Amino acid sequence: MTYDAIVELLDYAGGHDHVVRITTTGNQQVIGVPTSVDTHPTALEVFLRPVGVDDTEIAVRLTDIQTVELT
Repeated sequence: MTYDAIVELLDYAGGHDHVVRITTTGNQQVIGVPTSVDTHPTALEVFLRPVGVDDTEIAVRLTDIQTVELT
């Protein structure tokens, strides 16, 4: 996926409380609801709330994302 497509899908999912599955360039998978996407050059990360864990957020660097899909 292109960087722009990744950011667009993460923004959409976060705005609609949709769960996404992120596959990283290291072949790891993270599943959760995006809470924020920071495209500022010094940040470049998305924060996700894992499904079923309301008090935790996970940060993933946007440059480490290979694909994103709605689940």
